[in-house]
Amino acid sequence: MKIWEPLYECMPREEIEQLQLERLQATLNRVYRSVTCYRKKFDEAGIVPEDIRSLDDLSRLPFTTKEDLRLNYPYGMFAVPLREVIRIHSSSGTTGKPTVVGYTKNDIKTWSNLVARFMTAAGVTHDDVVQIAFGYGMFTGAFGLHYGAETIGASVIPMSAGNTEKQIMIMQDYRTTALVCTPSYALTMASRMEQMGVDPKSLSLKVGLFGSEPWSEAMRKEIESRLYISATDNYGLSEIIGPGVAGDCECKSGMHLFEDAFIPEIIDPETGEVLPRGSVGELVLTTLTKEAFPMIRYRTRDITSLDYDKCDCGRTLVRMRKTMGRSDDMLIIRGVNVFPSQIEEILFAIEGCEPHYQLVLDREEDMDVLEVRIEVTENIFFDEMKKQKSFVELVERKIHSVLGVGVTVRLVEPSSLPRHEGKAKRVIDNRKI
Repeated sequence: MKIWEPLYECMPREEIEQLQLERLQATLNRVYRSVTCYRKKFDEAGIVPEDIRSLDDLSRLPFTTKEDLRLNYPYGMFAVPLREVIRIHSSSGTTGKPTVVGYTKNDIKTWSNLVARFMTAAGVTHDDVVQIAFGYGMFTGAFGLHYGAETIGASVIPMSAGNTEKQIMIMQDYRTTALVCTPSYALTMASRMEQMGVDPKSLSLKVGLFGSEPWSEAMRKEIESRLYISATDNYGLSEIIGPGVAGDCECKSGMHLFEDAFIPEIIDPETGEVLPRGSVGELVLTTLTKEAFPMIRYRTRDITSLDYDKCDCGRTLVRMRKTMGRSDDMLIIRGVNVFPSQIEEILFAIEGCEPHYQLVLDREEDMDVLEVRIEVTENIFFDEMKKQKSFVELVERKIHSVLGVGVTVRLVEPSSLPRHEGKAKRVIDNRKI
């Protein structure tokens, strides 16, 4: 098994932790000096960077949350002048405003290298032809994998998302060996191949690098059996760097998290208390090498656990289990982050919608589908079919324009959705992921 950077990926535990502490202290000094938000947070907590003398002291620092990023939109969390930022990406916003992240020239180099690590761990080499079926744009996924593949020396086909039949034709004609997309889109491709009479065994595909949405081991097995490839997982988020935080090796026994670049913690999502090793809880990440957009104890809201045992591949880096859910109410639909509160805001602005709704998630032909059930006033529910259809189309258009995700809207009569004491059950997720 090839390892991209053995120096860092196979470092003894005590050396990893010494490197982390040195890089942490340097990062804390820089953010205290350069980022007003962090200086205020540290001052309110009565802490100066010099107080952090060991990795155990990290838990004394306050968390960073998405709310901090929103309050400092767009450039308030940057630790360098804008003239030093050569790239700006963003994630989807929960209330219309996205999370803006920046990269210096050195950040792009670091990012490319971290992605090259997990791509190499998955089996990609300079001899591969990598087809990227993520959407290019403000989303970090496509660019991250693109630069990682080029860093390895592989050939890159920047196909972007959609147009499944053309994706398959390109795979056949260009002899694609590695596929990059969401796991659900990989199954969509498998289904379309079956419809087109294309035998996956006739392709040159050997490995898939799948991310941007949660998926199960059962889904991994299905992808592997239908496309005849090795299906690997990777993890990242825009606020931290994009893809490149962690990724599977060929053992597929947990994603190796790159500890020379990030310090992971697992906390109790309710109390914020750091949990013992091996516990299941919310992942918190601190960046150690980011120049433009460093993050201190960022709450990812992803639920997982960490395994510090050495992997059979030879890497000593901690392994992160597949994410098992969220500690907030965010949904990931076809790779897009969706909060029920976003839909609620849209519905409440439309005359005729009652303040009761339900989101029903299913998976049809390997793709996520979202049905939005809305209670409407009696005059709309009992209106003529033509006016009802027009109302439904209006709501679907408004939701799509804000979220970028197509939904099906179903009108239900007043008082028909279940009522709950306390927190309403807004989401029914029937997907088996």
